Amino acid sequence: MAERDVSPGNLPFHLGVGSVVLIIVVVFAIFLGLNSFFIVDQTEESVVLFLGKYSRTVGPGMNWKIPVLEKSFNVPTKIVQKEEFGFRTENAGVDSRYSDKEYPNESRMLTGDLNIIDVEWVIQYRIEDPKAWLFNVDDSVRTDEITMQRLDNRIKTIRDISQTVMNQLVGDRTIFDVIGSERTMIETKGQELMNELLVKYGLGAKIQQVQLQNIVPPLGTVQDAFEDVNIAQQDMNRLINEGQEEYNKVIPKANGERDQIIQQAEGYKAKRINEAEGDVARFKAMLEEYRKSPRVTKTRLYYEMLEEVFENEKDIDLIDESLSNFIPIKNLGTNNKNNVEGVQ
Repeated sequence: MAERDVSPGNLPFHLGVGSVVLIIVVVFAIFLGLNSFFIVDQTEESVVLFLGKYSRTVGPGMNWKIPVLEKSFNVPTKIVQKEEFGFRTENAGVDSRYSDKEYPNESRMLTGDLNIIDVEWVIQYRIEDPKAWLFNVDDSVRTDEITMQRLDNRIKTIRDISQTVMNQLVGDRTIFDVIGSERTMIETKGQELMNELLVKYGLGAKIQQVQLQNIVPPLGTVQDAFEDVNIAQQDMNRLINEGQEEYNKVIPKANGERDQIIQQAEGYKAKRINEAEGDVARFKAMLEEYRKSPRVTKTRLYYEMLEEVFENEKDIDLIDESLSNFIPIKNLGTNNKNNVEGVQ
């Protein structure tokens, strides 16, 4: 067999040792440049580690780090995230679509009066301390191994805290309180207790809001019975509102009439008192005159009484019983309005 020369031919250019070193330096410089800068979004903060140990936290923008020796991990601290319990949203928006799948292990609870109820709720939370969020949970994992599984453990911790608190609050109340009057209280108290546990565990997150969604008994005859109870309660509230409305119309009117009658009575009272006081004053003055001259006062009173009695009468003749002093001559041709003669 013939031998062939398989050695490479001559290159079109000559690479010396210096050229090779220069190429290596340039490649290394490019590598350092690409790994020395990192970008943090406006909704994030970045935690920088130096040899696996926390170094600093930087804000949005382009930031610098030591290649190879430092690593950065962006954490969404400026956005509000949410977790759903008992249901899942498949398509959020104006016409949100929810999954038909049920999650009884999350929503099914026991109330204080030993009734079973399905409670669906949503929590909204925000990461406030990115360092605590990355390192204060799962200490068994090395600090330089920030994996997706490790981040999922934080979310699982938040969900466990939320479920624990919600079970506690529902378990302390009757089913009717959970469905009705205590709904807002559960949301407020739930947010408070969840944040206390998050602070205790140093998770670096804070619950912004707790919202209860559907609260219903389990499907079947139990739910049907409770729906009947809810309808009855709604009818009761409607009748109470109607009664209150009628009360608001009738009672103020009655109060106004009462006040009017009282004012009229007070006015009549004041009038009668003033008249009585005036009569008393006149009587005292008359009594004083009577004591000074009884005869004159008695005669004057007599005449005043006659004038008052016959004030509106016409053509009156006054005579005594025996007619002994009857005036024999009367002016019959006159047409006086007040032809009154008195005989004493």
